[in-house]
Amino acid sequence: MWRNRASGYGWFAIGIHWVMAVLILGLFALGLWMVELNYYSEWYRVAPYWHKGLGGVVFALLLLRLAIRLGDQQPSALGKGTEVVLAKIVHVALYLLPLGLVISGYLISTADGRALELFELVSIPSLVSFPGQEDLAGQIHSVIAWLLIALVSAHALAAIKHHVINRNATLLRILRPQKEI
Repeated sequence: MWRNRASGYGWFAIGIHWVMAVLILGLFALGLWMVELNYYSEWYRVAPYWHKGLGGVVFALLLLRLAIRLGDQQPSALGKGTEVVLAKIVHVALYLLPLGLVISGYLISTADGRALELFELVSIPSLVSFPGQEDLAGQIHSVIAWLLIALVSAHALAAIKHHVINRNATLLRILRPQKEI
């Protein structure tokens, strides 16, 4: 039950889904708090250290999740016509928006030409630098973060709607592996 099946997700995909959900929500909250810090705050350097490092973890999990999606069976769609199409669009966006956050975060962090350091374990060199890079990338990062949180909220509400109103297994499939039908 580690791998996906037609009836639902396996433990591996479920675990990555929920770890990413917690990290993304936590990074959003941390980012909102972090931008209000001033130079004299004791957290001024610590908060970005964790934000960047955990952002790198999200990127690694995103790549792993994409590999699973491409290499493993996907559960059969529940719902009808438009719902299925909308679900596919939302799922694609749930891959693209975090990728956009990672790229814009990288551009913010490397705008001064210094490498991006992730937990003092990984150093990613600055590959591009242009005037106003930090500000532009920061604005893009903020817009994408808000879009992602809005989409995650809609995604969660849709799952609850499927559970309560449609009475199907959409929500249950991402909580625990389902038995084969």
